[in-house]
This record gives sequence, C-alpha cells and structure tokens, in this order.
Amino acid sequence: MPEGTAPLQLRVVPTEDGLGVLTWDGTCSGSSAEAARFWADRAARDVVSAVLEAAFSAGTRRVEVEVPVADRDVRRTLHRAGMRPEGTARGRGTGADGRPVDVVRLARLADDAPPGTREGFISMLNATLPTKRVIGQGVIRDGAGSVLLCELVYKREWDLPGGVVDPRESPAHTVAREVGEELSVSLAPGRLLAVNWLPPYRQWEDAVLLVFDLGVHPDLVDRVVLERSELRAVHWCRPEELGDHVAPYVERHLTRILAADPAAGPLYLEDGTPPGGE
Repeated sequence: MPEGTAPLQLRVVPTEDGLGVLTWDGTCSGSSAEAARFWADRAARDVVSAVLEAAFSAGTRRVEVEVPVADRDVRRTLHRAGMRPEGTARGRGTGADGRPVDVVRLARLADDAPPGTREGFISMLNATLPTKRVIGQGVIRDGAGSVLLCELVYKREWDLPGGVVDPRESPAHTVAREVGEELSVSLAPGRLLAVNWLPPYRQWEDAVLLVFDLGVHPDLVDRVVLERSELRAVHWCRPEELGDHVAPYVERHLTRILAADPAAGPLYLEDGTPPGGE
C-alpha cells in the first residue's frame, strides 16, 4: 500500500441480521491525497477483499456501499473486489461542496463467485457493462398501400403496434405478445424489416428499435378488440399521411421501411436515416 494510508480503517458495520455496510474514514475518506492514492492503487482491491471476506466469515451474507458516481477509482476498486453495481440513486449523496450528488449502490453476497475467478469475472462484466433499451414493433398492411397505426392513450402521436422488450425476451416474441395483448389477435412476426437506433428523445434515453413484418390483413380493424387502457383506436394510414399523425422520428423510419425493396434485406437506420444520410 502507498505510504501514509490506513487501509485497516475500512470495515463492515452490521445493520441488521446478516447485512452490513462497508465504510471507511480517516485517510481513506474525503478527497485527501492519501485517499486518492489508496483507491488508485491496484493493491487496494486486496485490502477491500480481505475486509469483505472477514465479514462473510463472521456470518454476514450481504455487504453494500453507496459511492458517488464521480468517484471512479473507488468504484473501480470495489468492482475488482467483487462488489456489483445495483443502480444509481439521484441526489442521495453529498459532495465536497455540500451539494447533492448521484450515488451508485454496490453490493457483494457471501455466495458470489470470488473475484479473480472466471465466474466472478463474467458476473462482474454482466453487472457493469452498459445495457440499452430494445423496442419491438410490427408493420401490418392492408394490401392497398396503407399501414396499421395505433392511437395510444398516453401520447398524442400514433405509432406502430409493439412495445419495449422485457428482460430475457426476444424482440419477435415481444411483438407477438404486444399484438395479442393490445389487439387481441394472433400474428406471427415474419422477416425483420429494419433495425433503427433511436437517439435520446424528450425524456427518453436512446434505444434500438427492431421492426418486423406482420403480413397483409385487410380485415384486421374489424377483428381487433382493443386493450382500452393502452389504445383508443387503430387506423389505416397511407405513407403520405404519416406526418399528420406520427412523431417525426417514426415518419422518418417508417417512410423508408415502406419504400424499401424487400429483396434488399433489412434496413439499418440511425434515427430513421441510413448512416451517412444516403
């Protein structure tokens, strides 16, 4: 350890049966130069690991800690010691200037795979790598040039049927599930029409949208039973009418999808436009 640090001041404080909080003070707290050197040193991982193992040996089953998002060296050291991120709490911490800061909660369980093992490495990667929202939607045609759009309860713009992909669910399954839930019809997704990366929009973060072909069903409007908590109505809409009803990003990608040559295969779009704007 770097000279002048006091790593043994790290400790696990029991909070309730089997649970504990990792804490530290002295030269390992605040923004002191000693603290910065301690957390930046790769050997700090071994110090933290030893403290955690001692707590587990004493009967603790879970150790957690909250760290400001900006404290990258601290978070990196805790990751290396096997503590996995579990989410960000906005404004829960206090910065050096007294202002609220966002914090990341990290935790390690007694039966987690130890750091340094293959299982531990993969588990940590799975917990720390970025995740991205995925949306699955379907194009239903009437055979006369129109596409089915849903008039939603919770927003002004119409949209294609579909929804957000649940964890461990395939995008194609999402489309079939959403159509079944919201329209009460069973349609099997066909070929993939487009992959569209959506940049942040209003309060939404970025997402990847996969659009599938749901076939030609001219009588569908007469057959659907709407889930009224989600949909007000469904409408056939011609390509030239899209701008009157859908959000601009939907008009961009749906116009290209409807005009695409099926033999060319799925489109790749970014915000509704091919890379480079072709």
